Amino acid sequence: MSMQAAAFYPEREIPREGKLERAFIAAQYLAGRLKSSRGSLWRIVEATRWYERPLELAEIAAQAAALRPRLRRASAFTEDLAGEAFALVRAAAQATLGMRHFDVQLVGGMALLQGRVAEMETGEGKTLTATLAAATAALAGRAVHVITVNDYLAQRDAEQLRPLYQALGVTVGCVVHGMEPQARRAAYRCDVTYCSNKEITFDYLRDRLVLGGRPRPIAQRLDVLAGAGSGERLLLRGLQFAIVDEADSVLVDEARTPLILSASLSASDEQTVYRQALALARELGRDDYSIDERTVELTGRGRDRLRALATPLGGLWSGPRRSERLVAQALTALELFERDKHYVVRDGKVQIVDEFTGRLMADRSWEQGLHQLIEIKEECEVTGRRETLARISYQRFFRRYLHLSGMTGTASEVADELFAVYRLRVARIPTHRPVQRRRLADRVYGRAADKWSPIVQAIAARHAAGQPVLVGTRSVAASEKLARLLDEAGLAYRLLNARQDADEAEIVAQAGERGRITVATNMAGRGTDIKLGPGVVELGGLHVICTERHDSGRIDRQLFGRCGRQGDPGSCEAIVCAEDELVAHSLPLVGNAAARLHCLPGWLGRALLWFAQRRTQAAHSRARQQLLNMDDSLGDMLAFSGRGE
Repeated sequence: MSMQAAAFYPEREIPREGKLERAFIAAQYLAGRLKSSRGSLWRIVEATRWYERPLELAEIAAQAAALRPRLRRASAFTEDLAGEAFALVRAAAQATLGMRHFDVQLVGGMALLQGRVAEMETGEGKTLTATLAAATAALAGRAVHVITVNDYLAQRDAEQLRPLYQALGVTVGCVVHGMEPQARRAAYRCDVTYCSNKEITFDYLRDRLVLGGRPRPIAQRLDVLAGAGSGERLLLRGLQFAIVDEADSVLVDEARTPLILSASLSASDEQTVYRQALALARELGRDDYSIDERTVELTGRGRDRLRALATPLGGLWSGPRRSERLVAQALTALELFERDKHYVVRDGKVQIVDEFTGRLMADRSWEQGLHQLIEIKEECEVTGRRETLARISYQRFFRRYLHLSGMTGTASEVADELFAVYRLRVARIPTHRPVQRRRLADRVYGRAADKWSPIVQAIAARHAAGQPVLVGTRSVAASEKLARLLDEAGLAYRLLNARQDADEAEIVAQAGERGRITVATNMAGRGTDIKLGPGVVELGGLHVICTERHDSGRIDRQLFGRCGRQGDPGSCEAIVCAEDELVAHSLPLVGNAAARLHCLPGWLGRALLWFAQRRTQAAHSRARQQLLNMDDSLGDMLAFSGRGE
């Protein structure tokens, strides 16, 4: 792949790949799996120790300044140069934060410098690991972006790590939602910038609008000579060096939906049409349409019935294709999007719930009228439809970085997709201390009503012994149902779902205290350490209960990984049922048959959940591939006219 020849906005040019190229890439991946690189990564430990010596802050700053030109002249991050840089970063962390990078963190930092995904267990210090690669790349003159899953983590990490970077003479910026363009521009001008995946992607799209598509070096130089100054209106300094935290969540889970930069239009002319579409959709029977994953399609009978119902309305309803498209969207709003699961209603507004994190996305809206249809469905004020200005998928955006790397606790399951799409290899980093997490056997019940009593009993038993319990639920509604059951049982708890997102980090951080019960949606609080309170180690550590298996086994592993961190004891179990969404959507016939049993035998329950997850993961993978294919066809930019680049 070639780099755009632009000092103004460096990024990678993505070539189109045919079947032959993809076959060659698959062969590369398989060959790479046969060749272990763990030993080569460990050589950085000895290289770092060679340069380590006690240093005062002034000496750290002086040595970092002397190292800068050598790093800038180097064509690659050799072990010798990386070891010298890592030794300085380690010394800076010790002097400013009172923390010293473990050897396994040095290995993780080298994996990042080599453009890999470092798979590190929960609690192993990924945040501190990132400083090794980020500071080294910044000293080499690269514009470094450390990309996290939300604004809170970006702001927290930037502030906590600022003293370390300052000791090395490296400037730190942070971009969060609501910042003005001038403040964003200043943050991106820093050596290292912390930001969320959504903020940086939308800022990239805003730059594309300024540049009129892709970066054009000659046009930019002419702008400067003419005084037009488009460079002064750009936010980013290009896409040079990225470290993606929670890489599987950002690069895989969230890669099924394109990011769209849009402008609001008036809603007054469209409200009547949307209300009519919902009314027509409610007139149709269940035999008039079919549902497959996240799409609704009218049957032949449904199209005939709709034509009979819509023709008297006249206007645009006289066109069958437009009528079918509108009513299909209305059926999608009615059938596939549930309140307190896919969205919540807060202050009279529909706010989307991120299905992977359980967090609210207050500034996001669904496209093609779906958001307005849901607003009417919930009797909320109808906002204006949004016109697309620019769009891009995460796959296409992150592949544009000249250097891409990532960190996560769960990457092995999607290692092949990470390489196929992003050319990222996964490096499994061992833990600093042996893992003491104890996994109990899954309990799979037939009906949803059968599982809640055992869940409450399991919580009560652990609570009576003083052991802290973290309970993971898949939706806001499920978390509130469990909360009512705990109220009835007289058990005190802390509830964390999309309604309490402002207190997320505080609630999760306290989940390891003696006798504490915490109920949380999905992976709320991801990125926040749970430290055990006094006396909790002797009680067995934190106990995690999963009340519903997720579409991907990785997300289950992330939830279970909240316990047993850094050698602490911990335990986890899943108490689920055959009527849960995972089974109901992917294996409906098998799930209905299994629901007749009160409790499934262990082997049958494991097989049911395994097949359901495999089938769902395959469907999601196909959806991501389809989006990538569409993105390759459309390009990453759409103007008002709808024309691509």
